[in-house]
Amino acid sequence: MNAKTDFHTLRVSEVRRETPDAVSILFDVPDPTSPLLAYAPGQYLTLRRQIAGEDVRRNYSVCVSPLDGELRVAVKQVGGGRFSTFANHELKAGDLLDVLPAAGHFTAAFEAGEARNYAAFAAGAGITPILSLIRTALRQEPHSVFTLFYGNRTSGNILFQEELAALKNQFMGRLAVYHFLTLEDEDIDLFNGRLDRAKCDAVLSTLIDPAAIDMAFICGPEGMMEAAEQALLAKGVAPSRILLERFASSGAGPLLDDAAQVRVAAAAGRSMKVVLDGRRMTVAFDAQAGNILDSVRATGAAAPYACKGGVCATCRAKVIEGEVEMRVNYGLTSEEVAQGYVLTCQSAPVGDGVVLSYDA
Repeated sequence: MNAKTDFHTLRVSEVRRETPDAVSILFDVPDPTSPLLAYAPGQYLTLRRQIAGEDVRRNYSVCVSPLDGELRVAVKQVGGGRFSTFANHELKAGDLLDVLPAAGHFTAAFEAGEARNYAAFAAGAGITPILSLIRTALRQEPHSVFTLFYGNRTSGNILFQEELAALKNQFMGRLAVYHFLTLEDEDIDLFNGRLDRAKCDAVLSTLIDPAAIDMAFICGPEGMMEAAEQALLAKGVAPSRILLERFASSGAGPLLDDAAQVRVAAAAGRSMKVVLDGRRMTVAFDAQAGNILDSVRATGAAAPYACKGGVCATCRAKVIEGEVEMRVNYGLTSEEVAQGYVLTCQSAPVGDGVVLSYDA
């Protein structure tokens, strides 16, 4: 058994409507020593549910702080989203969901003696992990300050609007929140429109001193994240002080380009040794599956996964022998890659003799 990849069945305590298209889900975790409560601020949970006979897994960020002693995630409905539609319209208190322990690198170590200046750029549901970070930072570091730049379509779509306002009142002078709306006009033009590159440049020139930023967190649509990251870099904020969180909502990986298709075809039938839950098995690479993860699962083995998009790192394994090519990586750190870890949903063997372990 693997504590990090074993699902726990939890009862839903509350499904709370947060906006017209988003809910938060509170889980009943009766054991205060449960590994499910050992999450870091900014991390996510993988939820699993049978929906219309299909095993559906999705990642959702925890929106509370470990200091709160509870486990709650937010789910915003997306067009065609099976799990998000189910959560927003069918899930109710008393229902059961399977939950993996928290994972993810979108977090920071907060220490009481520090006096830091944090900044965050969020749009839409991207506020979810950042809210967890704000709640933790302001409580654990009483001398630190936090500035949030938050984009939405309308004021009615602002997720956790009341909670952010309450935090501003609670931490007077230490939390600044700036809202940017695309479909409503504010008196000050700076706050009208999306957080694109020009807007982020203007924000960093007027609302915060980039030189004072100790760490910046970015979460939201890809275009907004790229704009905020590039604006911060252009203002001299070091890459090591910028942390991004990407969401994978489709449950499927990116399409293979022509070169990747050729490499996958060349790997067809190659024999691999795979260690999973203490068992060592021989697996033939399935070119139709297109990756190591699905080749392993095709044998009936329960290799762990969630997003299959190279984001969540649930399918992480360590290459012990041989060579593996990983085409997309949003979930592993550079240190993990240097240690030989790969995302098996994005990987194929290069040559024979590959041995990899999900247990490492």
